[in-house]
Amino acid sequence: MSYKEKARDIYNQLQQGQLLGAFDKYYAEDVVMTEPRGTRNGKAECRAYEEQFLNNIEEFHSLEINKVGSDEAAGTSFVESTMDVTFKGGHRAKMEQVAVQQWQGYQIVHERFYYDNAQ
Repeated sequence: MSYKEKARDIYNQLQQGQLLGAFDKYYAEDVVMTEPRGTRNGKAECRAYEEQFLNNIEEFHSLEINKVGSDEAAGTSFVESTMDVTFKGGHRAKMEQVAVQQWQGYQIVHERFYYDNAQ
């Protein structure tokens, strides 16, 4: 399976509500996740953040996968996506982001998210 195919598989699982299953399958124990709001280190800390994000969602409306690409030789993939959710408390947000994954073998060791921090 190519890195591009793996990245697409992750987002296909997200569309089916399987974020944590995809996370458990594809992320390394020493993964580092970086975004405008900060950096998380290690699978446990990163998973806890994802769980907190999910717990704050009241309704998941859609996830569009806009573009997926990769540099197979460098072990890098990227996904441009748009997520539409309503958070607890009623705030609805349409969030656009690009995620860039660095792979070692079958697992992601670093992921950086690019988005407007005001979302």
